Amino acid sequence: MPHFGRIMTAMITPFDAAGAVDYDVAQQLARHLVAEGNDGLVVCGTTGESPTLSDDEKLGMFAAVVEAVDVPVIAGTVGYNTAHSIDLSQQAAKLGVHGILSLCPFYSRPSQAGIEAHFRAIADACELPQLIYDIPIRTGRKVSTEVLVRLAHEVPNIVGVKDAAAGPGETARLIAATPDDFDLYSGDDALTLPLLSVGAIGTIGVATHWTAPDHVAMFDAVERGDMVDARRVNRRMLESFAFETGDLTPNPIPTKAMMRTLGFSVGECRLPVGPAPEGLEDLARQVYANLVNARG
Repeated sequence: MPHFGRIMTAMITPFDAAGAVDYDVAQQLARHLVAEGNDGLVVCGTTGESPTLSDDEKLGMFAAVVEAVDVPVIAGTVGYNTAHSIDLSQQAAKLGVHGILSLCPFYSRPSQAGIEAHFRAIADACELPQLIYDIPIRTGRKVSTEVLVRLAHEVPNIVGVKDAAAGPGETARLIAATPDDFDLYSGDDALTLPLLSVGAIGTIGVATHWTAPDHVAMFDAVERGDMVDARRVNRRMLESFAFETGDLTPNPIPTKAMMRTLGFSVGECRLPVGPAPEGLEDLARQVYANLVNARG
């Protein structure tokens, strides 16, 4: 079984009208996501606007979500500063989170040796299970397969990877070279079904804010070997995957718009991402209506 379940959502961070984190809405949203079929939640990742949050706000979010739900809560504690990442991870562990999402250091473009040492240092300092987040389009560096394989075999509390590297062939090579209990999660909604076909065990999604029941149906179809049904379910989610991010509306602007239309007072995104353009909520309503109609 996966360490944290099959379907997890990288949760948005709600803000109130004054721009402060709204912990009450965060708890409401967390409970809703679990009720919809999420097995776990990732809190204060990129979709949670982590670069704009203070440490106190992140710790407040971890505490609020842990209190609200009875599923694994994975904390986005890791950035480009290794020492700071260690400190925040240790503080999060005291709040009862179940694991950490360990981002490849961004902007500084470290060597592969530096990236590997970064992950090892965090794992040595914090006993929580660690998922490595490989997203080169944001960090500027791909975590090499060779580094991931070494970490999977040599560091017991590095238990998996969130793969947003957009290379299913290389993902298949990684899965073949790592232990059976090393969990590969899709980090790109549009590639979840292809990655499942090469051995991924789950997803850490964004559209899963509103497509969790469909993901449950798709995963169930894959597990019973019914790829025709899995493709059918995936097809009805394609519009949602296209909606969740774009050049004019980068993630998480569309997700916040969608959740506002579904009755959650999550506010707008903080700068530099900024507010939603006019008409986005109307589009969100149409995307959701189309998804519901396709469910039949």
